[in-house]
Amino acid sequence: MKKKDRQAYIQAIKPLLSEKRFEHSLNVAQEAVKLAKKYGADPEKAEAAGILHDILKDTPADKQLKIISDFGIIMNDVELSVKKSWHAISGAAYIRGVLRVEDEEIIDAVRYHTTGRHNMTVLEKVVFVADFISKDRDYPGVEEMRKTAYKSLDRAIVEGIAFTVGALLKDREPVVPETVDAYNDAVWAVRHGK
Repeated sequence: MKKKDRQAYIQAIKPLLSEKRFEHSLNVAQEAVKLAKKYGADPEKAEAAGILHDILKDTPADKQLKIISDFGIIMNDVELSVKKSWHAISGAAYIRGVLRVEDEEIIDAVRYHTTGRHNMTVLEKVVFVADFISKDRDYPGVEEMRKTAYKSLDRAIVEGIAFTVGALLKDREPVVPETVDAYNDAVWAVRHGK
């Protein structure tokens, strides 16, 4: 990524995020570059998507919903009920409409970094996994997850989604269909050595 683009993205996220979330975004970008180099995604796009992935995470939910609506995005009932994924949807719309990011791969990597989806690109997988394993993460099992990520990107997706969905099911929260699709794709890839 061009130095000026990197700086522009960093300047764009800094006023919108807490210091902790800002540092997390930089850490995800750093991890995404490493994973991209290992798995054959574009490291510059991985860095950009990593920097931008949580751009609206600290924005109030009502403002996220307004951005989603203003950009003409129609969410289904399940998406509407899962507020934790709104920042990804609104963030993708924001970087396209406000920051004028034109690269669809970067936009999609931001859009699907929380839910995943069917037929994820390598870049989408890289950002999805980097968000789980960035150096600021400290949940139980993160070290094992980091090792897994560098052995098999799809295995890391299986484990990451199992962890997340397990928590959602425990709390009786809905699971968006895209996450189920991403999980099934990753399980298939692991079982078939893809």
